[in-house]
Amino acid sequence: MFFKQYSNADGTLSYFYGCGSKGSAVAVDVVAGDERWFLDAAQKAAVRIDFVIDTHVHADHLSGGKKLAELAGGLYCLHESDVGKVHFPIRGLKDGEVLESGNVLTKVLHTPGHTADSICLLVSDLRRSADPWFVLTGDTLFVGGVGRPDLGGAPEEMAGRIFDSIHNKLLTLPDDLEIFPGHAAGSVCGAGLSGKPSSTMGFEKRWDPYLSMTDRDAFIRELTANIPEQPAEMARIVAANLGAAA
Repeated sequence: MFFKQYSNADGTLSYFYGCGSKGSAVAVDVVAGDERWFLDAAQKAAVRIDFVIDTHVHADHLSGGKKLAELAGGLYCLHESDVGKVHFPIRGLKDGEVLESGNVLTKVLHTPGHTADSICLLVSDLRRSADPWFVLTGDTLFVGGVGRPDLGGAPEEMAGRIFDSIHNKLLTLPDDLEIFPGHAAGSVCGAGLSGKPSSTMGFEKRWDPYLSMTDRDAFIRELTANIPEQPAEMARIVAANLGAAA
């Protein structure tokens, strides 16, 4: 298995991984303008990009996912709830389904809260073990924080959904599982984010203040208490990522 993390100046993190021996790869949360990096990386690794996945419809940056999928001949994927919302065909991903990329398996976890369509990706390498090796947590869980709840609905309702997703899905995962989020420090998509671009579930359970909160109402109050300003040009960015604007 190969795995690469690509960092942008604004704290956005993208991912490229897959099975070199079977020539199959996955690209996740590609930022517009970065498509060539993924194409070059695929060429160097002698793999095809079979799946291009956005963990949600982004509100802070233009996505390069659809364009990369077109250039690479792969499938552009979002959660199935986005079918009919976006103005172009997508591969709708279902909660619990598994995508095969040679010996690499990607299990979809629907984790709504930051947005209604948010997903995390639980990845295994069958050449090592069927057990998951790492999880890409998108904007649901960060190193040192969680996703903001005001970009995809009423903040109190969405904060409650983040709490449920964390407790019902992510906190059930093994402590030694590596986590790789969609953003690090510098992003507007969460507060208190660490500059370290990865962690483990066990470390975050101990030190992420939101993960130690067991009272749902208290979690909602805390997460909605000091929400920062929404990203600049959010409406235009979301419209463009839905295919409703140039």
